Amino acid sequence: MVFVNEKILGIIGGMGPEATANFYMKIIKATKAQKDQDHFRVIIDSNPKIPDRTEAILGTGESPVEALVQTAKNLQTLGVEAAAIPCITSHYFIEEVQRAVNYPIINALQELRKHMLSLYPDGTKTGILATDGTIKTGLFQKYLMNSQVFYPSPTCQTEKVMKAIYGDKGIKWGNTGVEPLHLIKEAAHEMMEKGAEVLILGCTEIGLVLKPNHITIPLIDPMEVMAQAVVRLS
Repeated sequence: MVFVNEKILGIIGGMGPEATANFYMKIIKATKAQKDQDHFRVIIDSNPKIPDRTEAILGTGESPVEALVQTAKNLQTLGVEAAAIPCITSHYFIEEVQRAVNYPIINALQELRKHMLSLYPDGTKTGILATDGTIKTGLFQKYLMNSQVFYPSPTCQTEKVMKAIYGDKGIKWGNTGVEPLHLIKEAAHEMMEKGAEVLILGCTEIGLVLKPNHITIPLIDPMEVMAQAVVRLS
C-alpha cells in the first residue's frame, strides 16, 4: 500500500512548548504510514514569546494577536498549506489570525463540535476544564450549543485548575507529575459530582497530565480530535 501525504502542514505553537510537541506527536500517530516518507512534512514555529492569552482576555496583559499573526505568516512564507493552533484559549483570536494568511487554519472547536454531535446527537452534560480566559470567552458554549456546558466552581477553578496550570509546581513550570495531576483530578471529580457525563480537556496543558484512566467518564481531548481532522482533511 502506498500512502501519499504530500501536503505541508504547519503548527502555530509555543503555547506552551510541551503542548505543541504533544500535538505534533498526535499528528504522527494519526497518520497512516509504513516508512518515514509516508508522513507529512510538518513545519512548527514554537513561539513561546507570544503574550499570555488568558491575561489578554482578562484585560491584564498584552494582546497576543500581533505575535500570533507573525508566527502564522512565518509558516506561510515557508509554504504550509494548512495549519493548526494547539492552544484552546488562542482560538478566541483565530479569526483575526486567519484573515492575515492565505492557508486554512483548522479550528479545533469546530472539529470538537462535529465530534460531539457524532457521539452525542441529543446533547449531554459536559464538564469543561479550561483556563479563566477560555471560560470568560464562552467559546465552549458557542460551539457546543447542543450540550449542557458547565465549569468548576470559582473556588475550584482558582485553587485547583489555575494552580495546576500556572502555579509554581504547575504545568507551565514544566511539572507534569503528581502535584498538578492531583489538583486536576480533584477538579474533575467535582465536575463528575455535579453530574458531568463527559469531560473535555479545555486547555492543552491539562491534557499533559490528565488521562482517560484517571476518571470514570469519557475524557475528550480536542487536540486529539484536531489532529485526526488535520490528517483527514489533508
